[in-house]
Amino acid sequence: MSPSEGDNIPVATLTERCSIDSLLILSELRSRLGWSVVRAIYQGLPDFQRTWLEEIGFGPFLRLDELTPDVALIQALKERWDPECQAFLLPWGHMIPTLEDVARITGLRVDGQAVTGVTYTGYQEMAERLLGLEVTRERSSLVPRTRLQASLGVVDARHQTGEGQAEYMARLTADARAALAEEEGAAADRDLRRFLILVIGKLILGTRGDPVGCRCLPLLEDLTQVGSYAWGAALLAHLFDILGTSSRETGVAGFFLLLQVWAYCHLPSLGRGVPRRAGAVPLLQRWQFCRDERSLRRQVTLIHDALDTVPFGHVQWTPYVGEDDATQPWVERGRPYFGRDIWLHCFNTVVPLHHRLVARTLGLHQAVVEFPTRQRSWERPGRSFRGIQQVTDWTVRVREQLDDWERRGKEVVSGAASDEDYFRAYARKYGAQVYKGSRRPLDPEGRISSLEGILHSTVQQRDDLQAVVDQLVPPDGGGTRRRSDDYARGRQRGARLGRE
Repeated sequence: MSPSEGDNIPVATLTERCSIDSLLILSELRSRLGWSVVRAIYQGLPDFQRTWLEEIGFGPFLRLDELTPDVALIQALKERWDPECQAFLLPWGHMIPTLEDVARITGLRVDGQAVTGVTYTGYQEMAERLLGLEVTRERSSLVPRTRLQASLGVVDARHQTGEGQAEYMARLTADARAALAEEEGAAADRDLRRFLILVIGKLILGTRGDPVGCRCLPLLEDLTQVGSYAWGAALLAHLFDILGTSSRETGVAGFFLLLQVWAYCHLPSLGRGVPRRAGAVPLLQRWQFCRDERSLRRQVTLIHDALDTVPFGHVQWTPYVGEDDATQPWVERGRPYFGRDIWLHCFNTVVPLHHRLVARTLGLHQAVVEFPTRQRSWERPGRSFRGIQQVTDWTVRVREQLDDWERRGKEVVSGAASDEDYFRAYARKYGAQVYKGSRRPLDPEGRISSLEGILHSTVQQRDDLQAVVDQLVPPDGGGTRRRSDDYARGRQRGARLGRE
């Protein structure tokens, strides 16, 4: 913050901003550390271990290049998340990361068995038996990160004086290679479980703290079944849960890079990401963060201003049109789960993916739908079920939602001819909450933005009709009368909207 920016700002406010910036920077450093260590250990694994990880579907994810976290963007988006409908509330309507986004951006599997099972009051016996490690305390599901890394050969993950990134990664990889079992057997299986716990507990289902969660350890006991689980769907469920926490919590837990690249793809006019490798897959490989030297709190404010003023036509609802899916087998496998309302599972985190709220991502017009509310006794505002006070079998407790996953949810369809009715209903429901940006005129009921949305919908409808007309009109110029009639009707429609 420059001196001029700090004029006339109360000391308490400045202190709060500095505290927020410090927490955000700390979160960024921790996330970068976790990524580097995981990548170094992966490179140090014997060939047969890496081949096996490739076969079960983790290869594309583990080969991803490190992406600098855009912490300000994540925080700004988090402040727009509505935990009641599990969606971002933006001037142009709901937006939600979907299973297709997960598959394309991360390369993780989003089809198969739900990541669920039994949660226990403690994991001490299981951690000792499968990992050879101890949890942080008797009633805990957390393993100390430093001990887990040390068991994989990385005793000292700190940068040494004068050590560049390449030298740092080479040292960690050599340390891991020297410590890991070189032949198949019980020791190699233990190494693999340790590595998978680090990947899943630190990256895919990461928490804000330093220890690594091992709730998924029961699913790793039979290594032949690890590849059958929908880890990408669990990632999305965990991310939804983290987004539902208070916006004042500034930690960036979970695989938030999914959300970062999702925003780069769908909201390119924000200018936060820069393309780096055209055609690379998974899509996370294609982007790099356009670093911003301003204070993080200032960046968050500017991103909110940008979100309030993005022209509706600049939102990319279908950014993956034209992608070569032949190079992305994980996308083809997950396709039966795309475009569906479905319950997502990650043990005690069970959240709905309301794809019907974002039918525009399927190339459809958005119909008016019933806006979701919580109705189940085991749901709590903004959070999933918490606590390990008792042993809980989630395949029984949420049987209805698990059956929904196994049926692949419900296909999203829309018979709407335009988005007009949706925009009106959206403005009535969320107007006072959404349309309050500092650069927008006073619009407590959302009427102005509702009309903007209707106008954009009308323009889209005109363009769709014009495309049909262009296909029907013969090259000799026939059909001029029809185009004139369409134009006249469009003018009349615009005049009517103006009067409204």
